[in-house]
Amino acid sequence: MPSDDIEFERIREKLPGFVEASRKRSAHGKVASYIPELSKMPKDALGIAIMDGNGRTASAGDCEIAFTMQSISKVFTLILALMDNGEAAVFDKVGMEPTGDNFNSMLKLELVQPGIPFNPLINAGAIAVTSLIAGSSPQEKTGRVLAFFRQLADNPSLDVDKSVYESEAATANLNRSMGYLLKDRGVLEGNVEEVLDVYFRHCSVSVTCADIARMALVLAFGGTDPITGKPLIPRRYVQIAKTFMTTCGMYNASGEFAIQVGLPAKSGVSGGILTMVPGRYGIGVVGPALNGKGNSIAGVHLMETLSREFDWSMF
Repeated sequence: MPSDDIEFERIREKLPGFVEASRKRSAHGKVASYIPELSKMPKDALGIAIMDGNGRTASAGDCEIAFTMQSISKVFTLILALMDNGEAAVFDKVGMEPTGDNFNSMLKLELVQPGIPFNPLINAGAIAVTSLIAGSSPQEKTGRVLAFFRQLADNPSLDVDKSVYESEAATANLNRSMGYLLKDRGVLEGNVEEVLDVYFRHCSVSVTCADIARMALVLAFGGTDPITGKPLIPRRYVQIAKTFMTTCGMYNASGEFAIQVGLPAKSGVSGGILTMVPGRYGIGVVGPALNGKGNSIAGVHLMETLSREFDWSMF
């Protein structure tokens, strides 16, 4: 049996036990409540799906529960904005560096020149990037985002969770402040409320672990869907996205995740984690209980366990 097949069978064998061991960590976390609808997620849930280039999936735990992408969507809206505008236009509006600040901070917009968001994975940067997505209306922009997500996930039924969208839009005073500050600084293009509407909607797209694993798989194979052989994203833009995921994708714990897991990843406050083993697997995780840095406490532990067990670290 080829070595990849042997490893995949080992993953399938060991995954349920690893999930149950990591699930215990959920007791030490808290479900996000600043978006009220997210507080309804089950605290002790933990699920994972791992997909290889042949389309085989190993899954365990609560992998069927639906959750919203939240900040995971920022990876793909960045890629879409790059495909629409090219690198020069995008990085005229956002920087390429980690911030050291919370994901929803706008401190450095005031203190550091030229006053553009440090990177596209913090809220201010993602709002600026959202303004660059092509389309003549918020509806058209959202439609293009959804079409792109559905293509990558190979799931035409992906859609916005209306309840989460409405909850997010109703409580987004800080994001609105960022949007208007960015507009005042000439960073944000278009109508602020329209841009924010698209932003809230793409953060509220409902997915499962399998959807996230499928989207991650395309990134793991450099932008080409290994199952269909179809190129979906220019390789250069995948490189950019994976670099941001490594340096900024796990909020203020990105450095720790790089050391302990060693894989590109992006988390969201609904408890999702998108990660991958380049050239081999796409991985989707959900665990709604968060640690103090805003990442799934059980999901991070699970990925640390898997990376050590199967020697996945890139570093």
